[in-house]
Amino acid sequence: MTSPRGRRSAGLLLFRRTDAGLEVLLGHMGGPFFARKDAGAWTVPKGEYEPDEPAWEAARREFREELGLAPPDGAAVPLGEVRQTGGKIVTVWAVEADLDPATVVPGTFRMEWPPRSGRTQEFPELDRVEWLGVDRAREVIVRAQAAFLDRLAEHSA
Repeated sequence: MTSPRGRRSAGLLLFRRTDAGLEVLLGHMGGPFFARKDAGAWTVPKGEYEPDEPAWEAARREFREELGLAPPDGAAVPLGEVRQTGGKIVTVWAVEADLDPATVVPGTFRMEWPPRSGRTQEFPELDRVEWLGVDRAREVIVRAQAAFLDRLAEHSA
């Protein structure tokens, strides 16, 4: 098994321009650990990939797996990578597109819950997906991923 420091994820950050300003599409992480959390519980739709898979292909695959929708076409803006607190390296591209969050059909994962109960339950990868203004997104996104919002804002200025 890969150590946490060797894990890599890739994702797509959708953005749109509205009368209220720039908005980004984020997902609230599913499962019992994040059910009652807001700050730090929102993420770019992303997922892990193996070293032999190109990050761009992984980002598009994971978008489909996480949201149940085809990744949008459009120019991809590389936002680089960040290292999260647990050591995982996340690589993200921004794509300008619109998407109705009501059409999302999230992927699921299984885990033992409650802990040490011997019972396995299924949870959505993302329990909700929303368009958020950049300032609001910065308040709730996983801390390291806020750098992607800054990079997108620089690109969109």
